[in-house]
Amino acid sequence: MRLVSQVLLLLVVCLIAIALPSLPAQAQCGGPFIELSPKYGHPGTDVIVSGHVFTAGKLVDIYYDGDLVATGRASSDGGFTTMITIPEGCSGHYQVLANAGYTQVDTYFTVKPGLAVSPDNGPPGMTVTVEGQGFASSEEGIELLYYLDGSYQTVSSEITASAKGSWEATFLIPDSTRGEHRLDAQGAISQLYNVEGTTFTVTAGISLDKSAGFVGDTVTMSGSRFAPIEMGIQILFDGQPVVTGIKANSAGEWQASFMVPGMSTGEYTITAEGDQTTREDVGALSFEIEPDIALSPAHGHVATNLTVTGHGFVAHEEVDIMYDGSVVTTAGADVDGNFEASFPAPESQYGEHQVAAGYGGANHANAPFTMESVPPDKPAVISPGSGSRVGLIGTRVTPTFKWAAVSDDSGVHYRLKIATSDDFNESSIIASVTGLSQTSYTLDRTLPYGTYYWTVQAVDGAQNESGWTAARPFRIGLLPLWAFIVIIVAVVVVLGVLIGVRVRRRIIYDDRW
Repeated sequence: MRLVSQVLLLLVVCLIAIALPSLPAQAQCGGPFIELSPKYGHPGTDVIVSGHVFTAGKLVDIYYDGDLVATGRASSDGGFTTMITIPEGCSGHYQVLANAGYTQVDTYFTVKPGLAVSPDNGPPGMTVTVEGQGFASSEEGIELLYYLDGSYQTVSSEITASAKGSWEATFLIPDSTRGEHRLDAQGAISQLYNVEGTTFTVTAGISLDKSAGFVGDTVTMSGSRFAPIEMGIQILFDGQPVVTGIKANSAGEWQASFMVPGMSTGEYTITAEGDQTTREDVGALSFEIEPDIALSPAHGHVATNLTVTGHGFVAHEEVDIMYDGSVVTTAGADVDGNFEASFPAPESQYGEHQVAAGYGGANHANAPFTMESVPPDKPAVISPGSGSRVGLIGTRVTPTFKWAAVSDDSGVHYRLKIATSDDFNESSIIASVTGLSQTSYTLDRTLPYGTYYWTVQAVDGAQNESGWTAARPFRIGLLPLWAFIVIIVAVVVVLGVLIGVRVRRRIIYDDRW
């Protein structure tokens, strides 16, 4: 019986001995002490430092690994609470010291390797950055792991930590199911089980076939990782629905198109939501509305009335309308950035010209206008006719040239050439006149006796040219002046001779009788 009692006593002592280590540690002799919560973690962890049994009202400086990181003040019951953030550093144990003058107490914080990812959610294909801290100094061979389909996949490797145990890596989120996916790492020293991993949440995804466009453009959005057969999906442009009633297939995928609404230029957000998927789950994409103009008609002649319609310009802004860089009119954009303006096509060369709209003479949108290229008819010459004479005697004459009018939608003017040779070579041209609006022209100087040639051409307002008319010869005067004088002299001489002969005959006759 006595043996049984001794055995029972020994059992009680053993139970007490087993229980004692699990009891909270008490400060020695009831003095001040500090506690950390949590007691371990990676750099960047926020840690609450709680002090107990300090002198009431006493300032307490908190040091981490010898550096002052915070200051607290003990309350009336001798307690205080403050927070510190664990700075960059390698894995290991670091002293946390509370200094209250003559009183100093400490404990230890254990730095473990850990990861942080930014951003921490999004669709597959997104580029994310993972930051590792608390690894061994200059640790090599670190692998970044992404949990997918029941196992880890290496998404980045051969990473080397800095002297303070930090590193950074970027990678594309692989094609993954919707929900949380774990990120872990391991290296030559840091084991997988010892690293505090993190998670990336794969959300429903949307994509656009273009990120910028004009009002009225068709844009196609594709959705993925929505709920299977999800109903009531709608696309929101700047918060307003542009497509509704979309249904996802059994894989949670869908596609729909919409037209860019009439809004002023700028960046807008586009997102989607459904009965089971919120817009926060999806995120948002950016779409830029760019200014654009339409021109009507797109081709014509000089003075054609052109109408410019603009969309996506700055609301309530004055817009310059330009033709080949010159401002021809202005228009005010309305609240949605739309405007309309008209102007006649100015005289300009046949072919393509640029009609543009912008601010302060800058080109923000343009459209081509094609000026007609049909030449006018040749004029019909009237006078002087071919081979005709102007004047009789070789005095200097000022001729007048006349031709028939030609009509053209772009308007017409005429060019005239007068030369001494029918090939109108440069050395033979004595007059070349352009920009004639009338169908006649009197030369600004006299022409001496001789043979001349003239030709005329029609040119319209688009600088289309008719052919030159055939060279028409004409003569100035019947005889040159010297020949006329010789004839006169000869006539006078002949008359004188005849008169002299007649006089002599008369004298002889009178003498006989």
